[in-house]
Amino acid sequence: MTTYLRHLILLAVWAVALFAVADNGSGTTAYNFLSVPSSSHVYGLGGHNLTIIDDDINLVEQNPALLGPEYDHQVGLNYMRYIGETNFAGLRYGQGVSEHGAVAVGIQYFGYGNIQGADVNGALTGKFSASDMAFSVTYSHDISEKFRGGITVKYLYSKYEDYTAGAVAADLGLNFYDPDHEFSASLVAKNLGGQVKKFNDFKDNLPWDIQVGFSKMLGMAPIRLHVTAYELARWSSPYYKIQDVNNPNSDLIKKESFGSNLLRHLVFGVDILPSNNIYLGLGYNYRTRSDMATYKRDFMSGLSVAGGLKVKAFGIGAAYARPHTGASTFMFNLTTSIGELVK
Repeated sequence: MTTYLRHLILLAVWAVALFAVADNGSGTTAYNFLSVPSSSHVYGLGGHNLTIIDDDINLVEQNPALLGPEYDHQVGLNYMRYIGETNFAGLRYGQGVSEHGAVAVGIQYFGYGNIQGADVNGALTGKFSASDMAFSVTYSHDISEKFRGGITVKYLYSKYEDYTAGAVAADLGLNFYDPDHEFSASLVAKNLGGQVKKFNDFKDNLPWDIQVGFSKMLGMAPIRLHVTAYELARWSSPYYKIQDVNNPNSDLIKKESFGSNLLRHLVFGVDILPSNNIYLGLGYNYRTRSDMATYKRDFMSGLSVAGGLKVKAFGIGAAYARPHTGASTFMFNLTTSIGELVK
């Protein structure tokens, strides 16, 4: 049995096992922090992207099949200043294990600041902190010259006041990349698994998802187009729009047409690449914009921008988005290769 076939069988076994234990039945959905990207490039392209081929190990969080031996000894740091007092940060390290394989380890922290507590009668009980963490191990292997498969196993830990919970999840990814035509396409199953420790007696489901996407350079122009489809296991995706924007107490209107459902599953992005070391990105996420229809939104709602450059051994990236008038968010990335630093 060839090595490639063994890896394909291993991925298939993982898929069957994880789908079998996935909490897709009754209960509420939690661990939604898993939808927040750790890559500023991805955040600037709308928040979802499975197919960017670039020298940035932070991209592996979106698709384990993007990991490869080219990320040998690379370290990636990420930080996001999110809404209110929330701050997210993480670290990832990659290591080649063969000519065609690689592993990576990562940790992500999601801190939500101090929250005012109260009992069932409304009496204040003081402030408490809340946070989530995700520990991950990723393995990838080249299936053929243009196909690569990967798997990420994650342990999720949550602590809200004195309550804690834990879960085990996995992402399965497949990427096809044709360098001659600058075309990349991916299929990813995300967050397959379930809880191993519950908050008190409450059962929560993982936000499992199926995603596909592609990236393509437009001829000889330094422009790269990205399209990503997500939440494909749940087609119906209605939203509510306020009837009279000048009256905050106005009735809400449910919006659910074929067109809106389709757009709420798609994220569009475009990169401008003036050189191999510089990129400028713009993303549009219709779901983000339509979700803000019941609140305050402005021109930037649903739009995001990103930029990055590489200087010697360091890669720097930044992204900005403004979902609604009271929420400006900023993300910063830094990558470096330990091997290049010691040269």
